Amino acid sequence: MELKRKCTLCSAQTHFFYEEKQKKYYKCCNCSSILLDAGAYLSKEKEKNRYEEHNNNVHDTGYQNFVAPIVSAIQNKFTKEHLGLDFGAGTGPVISKLLRDNGFNIKLYDPFFWNNPTLLQDRYDYIACCEVIEHFQAPAKEFDLLRSLLKPNGSLYCMTEIYTEDIEFKKWYYKNDPTHVFFYHSKAFTWIKSHFNFSTVNIQDRLVHFAT
Repeated sequence: MELKRKCTLCSAQTHFFYEEKQKKYYKCCNCSSILLDAGAYLSKEKEKNRYEEHNNNVHDTGYQNFVAPIVSAIQNKFTKEHLGLDFGAGTGPVISKLLRDNGFNIKLYDPFFWNNPTLLQDRYDYIACCEVIEHFQAPAKEFDLLRSLLKPNGSLYCMTEIYTEDIEFKKWYYKNDPTHVFFYHSKAFTWIKSHFNFSTVNIQDRLVHFAT
């Protein structure tokens, strides 16, 4: 009999959902998210190599347009006097470039490419997390960290592809990236809001905004 697996976000029980190429996926009975079995996680070396394959040129207009929802949201709410963090900035920190080009003060953190742990001892007015949270192998731990990094009246902006029941998972392109290990249902964001004591959560297409 297969062992029960707990959701890596909300710790509720999961049930087997889908299997492909020796990769098993489970669905949470509480937050309805989909998680990859830990046995299929890449090693840290292979994970880093995969990220280095990404062609994230900060001068690419297509890439700039892709991150525009986060950049616009930050510019609409915050000023140059506020302090921001680009969490999981990756090899091409385009969000930071666009904000810095407009005089914003934003720091870069990434466990692989901008690994400066001292930045995690500070607190920020806003945090940008673009195409990052689906890589979290321990999402509860990571969201606890992100919440602790925010000042009062702060904002956490996440961009990810959100799982819904009308998605045919077998054909869903988003699962095919081997570094994508957790796929959030909208229920998961409601749970995160409540559990980590955010005041509000707002979902608009792929952009999820948590406020403290």
